[in-house]
Amino acid sequence: MSRFLNSSQAAQRLGVSIKALRLYEQRGLVAPGRTAAGWRAYSPDDMARASEVVALRALGLSLGEVARVLDGDVPRLEAALAAHQTALQEQADHLAATIDKVRWLRARLADGGAPARGDLEQLVTPAQTPSVAFDLPWPWGGERFELHALRPLTHIVGPLGSGKTRLAMRLAESLPGAVFLGLDRVAPPVRDARIEPALAWLIGEGAHESDALVALLTGIETHPTVSVVIDMLEQGLDQPTQEAVIAYLRLRGPARPPLFFLTRSTAILDLDSVGPGEAILFCPANHSVPRLVSPHPGADGYEAMASCLASPEVRARTEGVVAWRPAQKA
Repeated sequence: MSRFLNSSQAAQRLGVSIKALRLYEQRGLVAPGRTAAGWRAYSPDDMARASEVVALRALGLSLGEVARVLDGDVPRLEAALAAHQTALQEQADHLAATIDKVRWLRARLADGGAPARGDLEQLVTPAQTPSVAFDLPWPWGGERFELHALRPLTHIVGPLGSGKTRLAMRLAESLPGAVFLGLDRVAPPVRDARIEPALAWLIGEGAHESDALVALLTGIETHPTVSVVIDMLEQGLDQPTQEAVIAYLRLRGPARPPLFFLTRSTAILDLDSVGPGEAILFCPANHSVPRLVSPHPGADGYEAMASCLASPEVRARTEGVVAWRPAQKA
């Protein structure tokens, strides 16, 4: 008789959280059976279906796209596979270049030559990734900040008054050609044609068109060759739109410059959905140096970071709340 798994066992087998499994069930992507006592029981067929969902999520598809792909939407799967192929090709190109270097060094050794300074180091150095370093502004008091191996997406999180907006502005000043999108962003009087494909994709994913969404897309899509740093990504967006926006940003791929954004919304930063192309930069309330935090419970700084996040509904109730601090002494 086939073995059935409970939720905890199924989640462990799939490498996801129980919360993620519940979300898949809520969206109709999986439908586990129930025991006589009412507990969920995942059959082999349920696990096969859930494995497909997990794989498609790993390719960067939103839950809405996953549902359509499972229903036979081939073009959406093709687009996701194309993006995945591009990322793999970049890795393969770097590996091929390293293999050529090894082959050249071996041939040189066979001829009695010796490696030049730095040749061996290049064999063990990862592919070059962008980084940024600068002295932190007030309220940190000039401490040095360095962020290496920048990911395609970096969430910036922190409590009110933690200085995260100042950090974001300093990031924009330090990254070559970067653009800062503040809370005062507005939709242009004439819509730029470059945002239309993204807007159409988002609406297809359940987003609601609004001036706030148009202003956000204009800031991102009209600056395709430089990093964009965004103050409160979720500003003015309802929950379906927030979910569509983060799904869209995850599809941008590693070829685009890194994107940074402040957020306090669980629809943007769902800790169970953070992928390998994302990082979480946490600004502590005590103004210690901002640091990267892993999205896994028990990791250093996880609880403090997670406590800064709230659902869009809760965030809407605190819209406009600001932290007040006494003026700096001269």
